[in-house]
Amino acid sequence: MVIVATNPYLESNFAPVELEITADHLPVIGEIPPDLNGMFLRNGPNPLFPSPAWYHWFDGHGMLHGVQINNGKAKYHNRYIQTEGWKSEKDAGRAVWSGFLTPPQAENAPTPPVNTANTAVVWHANRLLALWEGGEPYHIQLPELTTVGPYTYEGKLQSAFTAHPKIDFVTGEMMFFGYSWVNLPHLQYSVVSPQGQLLRTVPIDLPVGVMMHDFAITANYTIFMNLPLTFRLERAQQGKPPLLFEQDIPSRFGILPRHGDNSSIRWFEAPACYVAHTLNAYEDGDEVVLMACRMQTTTMLGLAGRPQYNQTDIPFLYKWRFNLKTGAVIEEPLDDIPSEFPRVNDQQLGYKTRYGYTCRMASHLVPLFNGLIKYDFDHGSSQTHEFGQERYGSEAVFVPRPGATDEDEGWLLTFVFDELTKTSELIVLDAQDIIAEPVARILIPQRVPYGFHGTWIDQKNLNQGAYKLV
Repeated sequence: MVIVATNPYLESNFAPVELEITADHLPVIGEIPPDLNGMFLRNGPNPLFPSPAWYHWFDGHGMLHGVQINNGKAKYHNRYIQTEGWKSEKDAGRAVWSGFLTPPQAENAPTPPVNTANTAVVWHANRLLALWEGGEPYHIQLPELTTVGPYTYEGKLQSAFTAHPKIDFVTGEMMFFGYSWVNLPHLQYSVVSPQGQLLRTVPIDLPVGVMMHDFAITANYTIFMNLPLTFRLERAQQGKPPLLFEQDIPSRFGILPRHGDNSSIRWFEAPACYVAHTLNAYEDGDEVVLMACRMQTTTMLGLAGRPQYNQTDIPFLYKWRFNLKTGAVIEEPLDDIPSEFPRVNDQQLGYKTRYGYTCRMASHLVPLFNGLIKYDFDHGSSQTHEFGQERYGSEAVFVPRPGATDEDEGWLLTFVFDELTKTSELIVLDAQDIIAEPVARILIPQRVPYGFHGTWIDQKNLNQGAYKLV
């Protein structure tokens, strides 16, 4: 008898879908707001040939799920991002690449794992890029979600490209970084002009390679998080995990002027922690303020809830204040409810915001989110939208209403899966009345697996970016 190992990231709505489809005239419960026009996109893993014994949620090939909305009507596409790794496995008809933290296998290509482009998407300079932090972005053609190919800024890209670049909507600049566990420099920092030109890349000194998934910006500064999830080859040589959280090493936060370099960075220390995602950062007098979802420790086996909510891999919203004059650091929790996938109104990223949004974590052995939390930082309060019984969602993207004058005037969009009916939908919430029922529930004709990060492209930008091939 052959025993097949089970894997929670290959079951229920974590399991991949097999078909790429296009569906017009999607059914809608409620009414899509008439001034909500554009395209909602979400990236995530969708493996071709996963091994139950080794598959990690981070391993699957990237698949984009897009809902195009126009004049109250909705259309759905899902497409694989056709990376070189996806093509090689498609042609071979089997798994070819080892995955995240997977021991090398004789029949598979050795680690490091192949670029899956499965984590996030960014819209900048009229171009959509699909992202994975270990390699170059992939250019995606709209609105069909066709893969154009790797994008390297005319060959100027010399590092990996984070899954979480930051765009300053005031200046139009985009900042990104790339990290390396083994090769020097361990960190490189880049700035892209509003027109999409890679202006500069500078090395930043780190004493050891770390897993740095996200960072933050303010109007004048860039903040890096040198956290003690370290990669050490000497551990691997001793038969230990090369990637390990070291609880006895403090966290270090580096702040440098946006157009600075390694000579102008200042490092601040705080208790050991790990941060997967930042919510926002801003300047307040002599202080730089950072808000992010903080874990006391991490195993990097996937953000996983625990029935008793122990501290491993459980994120809580926190705030840090770094005083640029005195060097003082103040760290404090903002909530005692576990949550992740933080977002703000992207048009105010890097500037003080009144509101922020996170996904509330359910008490589960896998990362499931059963509601959206809206924080009002001015009043120190929050409200929660409940997805409902056995209904789970993912990161919500804020979409500003055209002509909005208030920061929260707009909608929150996210995919929700109903574990009872095994169906998916895109819900549209009024961000100013988050506890209310969705103003629209757009029913998707096939399952949308749980995934990672998304974005909204309004109709004007969608028109400008369509069929852009260069």
